[in-house]
Amino acid sequence: MDMLAHDTPTIVTRDAWRTARLALLAHEKELTRLHDQIARERRALPWVRVETPYTFDTPQGARTLADLFDGRRQLMVQHFMFAPGWEQGCKSCSFMADHHAGALVHLAQRDLTLVAVSRAPLADIDAFRQRMGWNFPWVSSYGTSFNHDFGVNFSHDEMSRGAVDYNYTRQPFPHEEAPGISVFVRDDAGQVFHTYSRYGRGVEAMMHTYALLDFTPHGRNEDAEAYPMAWVRHHDRYDAAPVVAADGCCAAKP
Repeated sequence: MDMLAHDTPTIVTRDAWRTARLALLAHEKELTRLHDQIARERRALPWVRVETPYTFDTPQGARTLADLFDGRRQLMVQHFMFAPGWEQGCKSCSFMADHHAGALVHLAQRDLTLVAVSRAPLADIDAFRQRMGWNFPWVSSYGTSFNHDFGVNFSHDEMSRGAVDYNYTRQPFPHEEAPGISVFVRDDAGQVFHTYSRYGRGVEAMMHTYALLDFTPHGRNEDAEAYPMAWVRHHDRYDAAPVVAADGCCAAKP
């Protein structure tokens, strides 16, 4: 990816920088408090009982939605865009999935299981998982309505109408598959409830690479891209990362 040209930065004294930083900090604290308030409102959402007896194909055989909890009370699903017949999973969903490995043990300590769900057959999922070197749980919903019911798969008839129901609104969408995150909870009787789903840019919650980029002067550096995330590749498909050579120019790593 070519780096964008940026305006010459304003150079100031340390004291002037501190003044500007404190002004920004006040806004950051406002955002943190708003984030906490929204999290409280999210936890207070009502639940919906899941009535459909979904069955998933897993490496351990057929499993129900309740089985995917793996003995815990909470389940988070990454709706991973990987349809039957695709050669590989979506590169942006793969970018999301690259962040899972270190989180799994910590999520389990908070009574939460994280699982990816795709419509592709399990054999295709397992082949792609092996290529990418992932070890998080990933199951197939092939032949079920699970993805459609939770707003991340659209029928040919829906697509032909020019707009689909995605992210809680009627809008055009370029693909039959869409990204999303859904959360479920299981009660003492084993009944499963749907508590939350988010879509669109909401899935950035799983992409902490973006949070780190947002701290930097160049930020996400996507302004000249055809669309956000156009720069993203499967992690085994990137060119050599650029480095700054001694003459100040960008050069590829040998």
